Amino acid sequence: MRIPVLAANWKMHKTVKDARAFIRAFTPRVADVSELEIVLAPPFTAIAAVADACRDTRIAVAGQDLYWETQGAFTGEISSEMLSEAGASHVIIGHSERRHLFGDDDTTVNQKAQAAIGAGLTPIVCVGETLDQRKANQTLEVLSLQIEYGVRGLTADQVAMLIVAYEPVWAIGTGLTATPDQAQEIHAYIRNRLSEIAGGEAADRCRLLYGGSVKPENARELSAERDVDGALVGGASLNSDSFAEIVAACRPRTV
Repeated sequence: MRIPVLAANWKMHKTVKDARAFIRAFTPRVADVSELEIVLAPPFTAIAAVADACRDTRIAVAGQDLYWETQGAFTGEISSEMLSEAGASHVIIGHSERRHLFGDDDTTVNQKAQAAIGAGLTPIVCVGETLDQRKANQTLEVLSLQIEYGVRGLTADQVAMLIVAYEPVWAIGTGLTATPDQAQEIHAYIRNRLSEIAGGEAADRCRLLYGGSVKPENARELSAERDVDGALVGGASLNSDSFAEIVAACRPRTV
């Protein structure tokens, strides 16, 4: 059985002081949550503080990006070893903003994923199409290539431990959201594509998240779909009450 994951991507928000205040307010709200995984991705400057504040909780910490080399003359970059030392156990790779604003492509996403795995970090690999690509009926073609390149060179076991986040770029920060049926259709396609590449067992174990204007009002319906194993949450994760409500909405129904 796949354990659901809820990951909060804070992007360029929250100082160390802000992050600590969030943790103080958030952790009591999710103290009894054990049947799903919660991951917080603060800015690099707050990773160590968040990891320290979450030390006695079940909450994990992620970096928002990394560089594939371990060290060198790469001004402004951060390595997987640095993230791990700061307290991160996960890392977001290939987010649409990194792809469209900072030049990440399918090849660099793969290099970053391999570097993360090599350092013992769990990659959260993001894929998704733009509005223009969707209108041109290129969604599956785009996703197929992103997935193929993203997992190239990985073993079946490594694919199985990945977290893949489908974020339709047209839905990020726009207030638009894929319907549960649309999300399920795409997630099923992604799982089938992973099965073709790495085998059915690896695809069944790999967790697939939906990202794109997830909020308390739509989280329950989205997470109820068979191949949706949680969410990558942006703006709604910046408020502790809002993110706690999303966690509550996505808890298995037996709880």
